[in-house]
Amino acid sequence: MEKGKSASLGLADRYWRLFVNRLAYTMQTEKPGRNGKHYYYKPRDGRHLSCETVLQHLNGQITIGLYPINPETQRSKWVAIDADYGNGLEDLLKLQWELLRDGVEAALEKSRRGGHLWIFAEQPLLARDCRVYIYNLATRLKVPVKGGAGLADGIEVFPRQDELGDAQFGNALRGPLGVHRSVGQRFWFYGADYRLEAQLEYLERLKKITGDEMSGFVKGLSMPEEFQPKPKIVLPPYDPTRHEFRILDHVGPVQRRSGNYWTRCPSCAEQGRDRSGDNLAICVADPRKYKCWAGCTKEMIRAALGCPIRSKSAS
Repeated sequence: MEKGKSASLGLADRYWRLFVNRLAYTMQTEKPGRNGKHYYYKPRDGRHLSCETVLQHLNGQITIGLYPINPETQRSKWVAIDADYGNGLEDLLKLQWELLRDGVEAALEKSRRGGHLWIFAEQPLLARDCRVYIYNLATRLKVPVKGGAGLADGIEVFPRQDELGDAQFGNALRGPLGVHRSVGQRFWFYGADYRLEAQLEYLERLKKITGDEMSGFVKGLSMPEEFQPKPKIVLPPYDPTRHEFRILDHVGPVQRRSGNYWTRCPSCAEQGRDRSGDNLAICVADPRKYKCWAGCTKEMIRAALGCPIRSKSAS
């Protein structure tokens, strides 16, 4: 495990100004689970993020995940585009070039399976505007977006939500420049020497988007139709005796953890993925609620099971 001791509280403070937008955070498990994966969890004692925590992250002692949206303002300091599929790096370079044509300097970070493209704001920007801008850009460039048009592979945009409720966290992303516990390796940004000081200097030099610039970018735009949130379906109380589709009747062995059953996603398996057999989470209390954490939609999962969801227009 790579554990440098070169960071100082001064570097941690500079990192904080770039990346930290709220005090909630996650940590990556030191030891893998039975399937070999290192999971992220919220600190059990409810402690908040501090410069000392960031320092431990930079020194490779722990690995933290950062939440983009502050629910008090619905704003984010940064946008990160995650691409962890076959030609993901190529798509990130395409986006980076197009962003530069808008005057936006984006930093490309290596990752375990692809890369992350980071965009920074002069002052925190509305998460909704950030998402509208990137989703329209990806649509124009024909860059695949995970979940769009039933795609299991594609970019993921952080922040993942337009806004959050008071008690909500959204989705965290591994903090850059730490050590990934799965591989014991630090992933660096292209464009600077592989030293923490040089990396932070590079990120600080990048031009940051202003609020006026973002307003200009999204003027007249809305979220592309295929990515607009679907109306929330209110389910009747769960009745296990009622005759209806039951996903637990169609999937293989399950493990129970944190209020969910976990098992292999049928759609992922059809594509030769999910070798660990735990991409699909099924709610224990209400098995009608299930989600593939690799991005497969319910339509894709049902189709893979040979039980497609009937459209409302079907007779």
